[in-house]
Amino acid sequence: MSAEIVLVAPLLVLLVLLVLAMGRVALLQGDVDAAARDAARAASVERTPGAAGAAAQTALDAVATPDYECAPAALGGSFVAGGQVEVTVRCTVPMSTLTGLGLGTSITLDSTGAAPLETFRRTG
Repeated sequence: MSAEIVLVAPLLVLLVLLVLAMGRVALLQGDVDAAARDAARAASVERTPGAAGAAAQTALDAVATPDYECAPAALGGSFVAGGQVEVTVRCTVPMSTLTGLGLGTSITLDSTGAAPLETFRRTG
C-alpha cells in the first residue's frame, strides 16, 4: 500500500500544478481580452486614426501588469462614420510567473477587440 502512495503522490502533485498553471493562463487570457476591449473602446471615441491609436495605447498601458509584456496595440478596421475600429493586442507571458515547473520560456496571448463608430460623427 505505501509503495503505491509513494509512486502516485508525485504524479498527483504534478497534475495539480499543471491544472493551476492552465487556470492562470486562462485568467491572463481574460486580462488580455479585457485590455483589447478597453483599447478598442478608447479608440472608438477619437476623431482621427492617429488619436485613436494613441488612445488605444494609453488604455493598454493603463491595464498593464508586471505579469506580462504587451506589444504596441495594432489599430485596424474602417475608421469612418458608422464603421468599426479593431484593436489587436499581443502579450508575452513568461512561464516562470505561472509555475516553477520550467514548462518553457514564455507563451504569447493575443486578442482582438472591436467597437463600432457612431454613424453621425465627424472623422478626419
